[in-house]
Amino acid sequence: MVSNQVPPAPVLLDVDGVLLDSSAAYAQVWSRWASAHALDPGDVCTFTQGRRMNDTLRALLPDGDHAVERAMLDTFMAEGRHLVQPFEGAPSLLRSLPESAWAIATSGRRASVHRRFAWAGLPLPDVQVCAEDVARGKPDPECYIQAARRLGADPARCLVVDDSPAGVMAGKAAGCAVYAVTTTHPPAGLAAADRCYSSLREAAGDIQDWAAPDGGGRHS
Repeated sequence: MVSNQVPPAPVLLDVDGVLLDSSAAYAQVWSRWASAHALDPGDVCTFTQGRRMNDTLRALLPDGDHAVERAMLDTFMAEGRHLVQPFEGAPSLLRSLPESAWAIATSGRRASVHRRFAWAGLPLPDVQVCAEDVARGKPDPECYIQAARRLGADPARCLVVDDSPAGVMAGKAAGCAVYAVTTTHPPAGLAAADRCYSSLREAAGDIQDWAAPDGGGRHS
């Protein structure tokens, strides 16, 4: 007998600012790095938001040895690992989603993302699109298009959850619905999103409804 059940609609999740509260850790890491290079820590921290590490290094230190810089940043992050915590509701949300219907799409490098998920005790999905998997970072839609493709889904059926203006732009450009959480940016900067929430916990019920196999994947 052929089932008429609608398959789960995929959810594509950003990592930092959505699943992981790493703002304090990143502020510490990039401030230390900026001070080491006589750059303004506030300007550097603002510039890095939503960008891949390599893109930041190319822009701010174009003539530097980026392998050395990445090693320095990784050391700083390991020293601040106690500052990386899952957002409230993240563990239960991820465990409630169908395994084949969610992915992460992040500006972070895979090794770093894996370490931080382990620190936070979060499960990793089968589909992970990380910094080294794309030629262009957000706001380019490549990461979300690639995540949808790896899940075998049309981006139009996918829901993106992001916290940055660049991530919202990427999700919309990919053709996805976008829910934004205001963990790192005010609502005015996320106005292009279809819905905006103050926290992942507030958004969790609607995210679960989207991924539900019995008619999910659409706005109510």
